[in-house]
Amino acid sequence: MRKECLENVRRTAPLIHCITNYVTINDVANVLLACGARPIMSDEAEDAAQVTSICAGLDLNLGQLHRTGVEGMLRAGRKANELGHPVLLDPVGVGVSDFRREAAGKLMEEISFTAIRGNASEIRALAEGRRTSGGVDAEEEDAVTGSGLERDAAFVKAFAAQTGCIIAMTGRLDLVADQDRCYVIRNGRPEMSRVTGTGCQLSGLMCAYLAANPTRPLEAAASAVCAMGLAGELAWSRMREDEGNASYRTRIIDAVCLMSGEELEQSGRMELL
Repeated sequence: MRKECLENVRRTAPLIHCITNYVTINDVANVLLACGARPIMSDEAEDAAQVTSICAGLDLNLGQLHRTGVEGMLRAGRKANELGHPVLLDPVGVGVSDFRREAAGKLMEEISFTAIRGNASEIRALAEGRRTSGGVDAEEEDAVTGSGLERDAAFVKAFAAQTGCIIAMTGRLDLVADQDRCYVIRNGRPEMSRVTGTGCQLSGLMCAYLAANPTRPLEAAASAVCAMGLAGELAWSRMREDEGNASYRTRIIDAVCLMSGEELEQSGRMELL
């Protein structure tokens, strides 16, 4: 399954429209190129829908939010829905401010999302309407760990049922679920949290996998999460003693680029709960 999902991305080379975080936009573009997809970025409201019309998928990221960008997201999202293309929401820091919560709510009211991907605090803030104080990072009490895994999986499946889309809650352990099934993914390295943008990159990667595997959205989303975690492991194994997080960032993108379908199939640690 994972091998096929990866190879479908490289075979179809989907063009992905990313309205994404200015802090990480270059890394998102590069990870899409690394996986075999193609990126295009535009958040101008007058431009967004037309750009989306030529794309296979749409990635909406709240990282650097502004009012004209929200309008661009709405127009692009409506166009993607009209065309039947996958749309992903990355609710970066959604619990930090009223503006972000209101924008996310409006997007979810007006756009049919294929998937929502965020860290544990972002997903819980989105589901429960609560505030968070940890910035864009997950708060310790929200982390998914081995204890309470069944409870966390039930929460993610319930939110998937409520929203009608796939929910990917990523962190120490990753949970990817629809209303009936939940995958737990155990790939990744804690050091990935020291590189800004790995979550944004994952959202772009997941959108490419969804676009290239339209008949298997849950498996596509889970395979993308698995691939990103494995890339973090492979990149860390190739680090030298004189290298730090800037080198790690580059090695993660390289690992996505060099990863084979067989490697993902064999080394991905993913199972249904």
